[in-house]
Order: sequence, then structure tokens, then C-alpha cells
Amino acid sequence: MLTLTSCPEAVIFDMDGLLVDSEPVWEIVEHRLLGKRGKVLTDDIRMPLIGLRMDDFWRGLRAALEIPDAEEILIAEAVNSFVSMIPGSVPVRPGAGQIIQYLIDRRVPIAIASSSPMAVIDGVVAEHLWDAYFPVRVTGDEVPEGKPAPDIYLEAARRLGANPANCLALEDSRNGARAAAAAGMITVAVPDLSHGTPEGFASITPFVVESLHEVQAALEALACFG
Repeated sequence: MLTLTSCPEAVIFDMDGLLVDSEPVWEIVEHRLLGKRGKVLTDDIRMPLIGLRMDDFWRGLRAALEIPDAEEILIAEAVNSFVSMIPGSVPVRPGAGQIIQYLIDRRVPIAIASSSPMAVIDGVVAEHLWDAYFPVRVTGDEVPEGKPAPDIYLEAARRLGANPANCLALEDSRNGARAAAAAGMITVAVPDLSHGTPEGFASITPFVVESLHEVQAALEALACFG
């Protein structure tokens, strides 16, 4: 059971694998894109890159698989393919809708800090009718360094007008959790088991849970927001 010791000033969410189950769609997109180029993507190549922003992700794949195409071409193709698949293909993760509504009802500032490009973030937010809930959306493309650097979380806190040390960050990947922890935030990992294990977060944060339901329960137990 998750036990938090202080009430957050704001809550910052990762998106892919945390709010929505989008990793299977990303895998389809990547395998199709690489398959057209005669390349095979394996878990040992892909897993360390999960959570990185698109330029870092595709730079890693280009190097590992010796892909001649420029990163910009690969990214544009991947993003366009993913966005076309969003309708009906990126279901909400357990507890995501409930904790968002819980925080909105209590006027707690929230934001998305995602490595995905803004076209993907906007598409997912629109699909689940979250536009009014997330006026603050930060993509890795908007900061100097992507995850696992802290930049994206620090920028999200800045836009919310919150002290990073008083922010609760929710992540599903190791690279994302490293970024939030480096920003000095209370970091809770909700591992996406398709690419990680709870044990994999032991060196990053002591707070590891199975779903966002547990995060909401911990906030309710503190009676943080009345």
C-alpha cells in the first residue's frame, strides 16, 4: 500500500503507458516502419530507449540498426502513423480517469509531461475528452534535454506555478522516473509491465504501485484536498 507523507501542490502525469495503454500501438508503428526498411526491432534494443523523446529514441534505433534515413523522416512517419491509429486504440489505464476527475474536482493543478510530440499528446487528450483538464501539456521537444534529464518536469512545474519539491510526479518508465526524481519531485512509479518490472525502480524511487487507483487512495488517506 502506498503511503505518502505530504500533500502535493500539483500533480504531473506522464502519458504513454501511464494515463493510456499506448505502448502496444507504438510497437506496431515501430515494427511496421522498420519492417519496410528490412530491419528487425528486438526488445534488447527497444527497452533501454522507452521513455526517451522521439529524437533520442530514433537516434538510438538508427545507430543500433544502421538505418540510413534521417531521424526527421523516421519521426514524421512514426508520428503520422501513430496519430492515425489513436481513435479506439489507446484505452485509458486503470484508475487514470478517476484520479484525473478526483484532482479536477478539488482544483488541484495538473499537467502532462510526455516525451511524445505535441501532435500525439493532443490526439490522445482529445480522444479521451481531457482538453479542459490539461491546459498544461509539455513535450520533450520543448526543453533542452529530454528524459531522463529533469527539464520536462521542471518546465511543467514552472507552467503550473508550483515548487518542484512539492509536486507529485507519476511515471511508468525508468527513464521517466529518473527525470522526475532528478527534478526533486515526489516520484511514484506505476510500471507498465510490457517494458518494466517493479524491481527495476528500486534505485530510483521507494514509491512503486500497481495502478493509479493506489495513488488516489494514498491522497484520500492524507485528506489532502478536503
